[in-house]
Amino acid sequence: MKVILTGGTGLIGDRVSRYLAQQEYEIAALTRRAGQQSPHGLNLRFVRWDARTEGAWMSEIDGADAVVHLAGEGIFDARWTDDVKKRILQSRIETTRLLVQAIAKARNPPALFVSASAVGYYGDRGNEPTDETISAGKGFLADVCVQWEAEAAKARQYGVRIANPRIGIVLDKEGGALGRMIPVFRSFLGMALGSGQQWFPWIHADDVVRGLLYPLEQVRLEGAYNLASPNPVQMTEFCAQLAQSLHRPLWQWMNVPEFALRLGLGEAAQSLTQGQRIIPRVLNDAGFEFHYPMLAPALENILASP
Repeated sequence: MKVILTGGTGLIGDRVSRYLAQQEYEIAALTRRAGQQSPHGLNLRFVRWDARTEGAWMSEIDGADAVVHLAGEGIFDARWTDDVKKRILQSRIETTRLLVQAIAKARNPPALFVSASAVGYYGDRGNEPTDETISAGKGFLADVCVQWEAEAAKARQYGVRIANPRIGIVLDKEGGALGRMIPVFRSFLGMALGSGQQWFPWIHADDVVRGLLYPLEQVRLEGAYNLASPNPVQMTEFCAQLAQSLHRPLWQWMNVPEFALRLGLGEAAQSLTQGQRIIPRVLNDAGFEFHYPMLAPALENILASP
């Protein structure tokens, strides 16, 4: 089975490519850094694309079984300015549009297009249990996700099954939110962000990989589905558990205020001080089994890994 992968050198994408290689899929990873040697086996090839223009890479789409699209500018790579927000949006919309164009040109288009999205689709939902029946929220990230999913949906007219995993906050000590929090907590400076009452829709990195690829196994799984633990926690509880796992204290009488986060992150701070009580109803109904449904074992596994 041949899978086309974008974003294969990112934090999640690297794990996805390793998993696919171990499962003996044939993988063509679209990347600007083509020519590098595969670290995961001979069934992984790097194919050059610039994510902006048509080219020879489009022939890879023809005859492929699936496309897994993870490419996009990192949300926390830089402080949000108007220019950074424009890049975040364009890096998702333009790459998705380009892939749909390649699918349209293919004589044998792929049966499946997995195009990533995020729980930011729902905006700030307070304490509301949020499954896939909940409509889009407000704010920049919600707008990005709505446009992102709409662009991917255009491939449906070519007979392609579309899956949009709305990804929660991925726990991986090598990067992302947890990767940034660990050194702070280890330095005895751990404290909750914002009010501490906002919901934190976390997911173990191993489960996000398996959940992203679940539509390859389950041919009836399509459309949007939440990819986050079935047991979300509030920010204070998450930080308390992280502190305990690292054998460090938590400053329970003091939180990092939103204005301080805004100084460093700009408008991006709202993605940490707002939250969603995510329920992965579609995955649960499809029979997906989370290996790490509870926070404490998930953190212990991540922190113990080499």
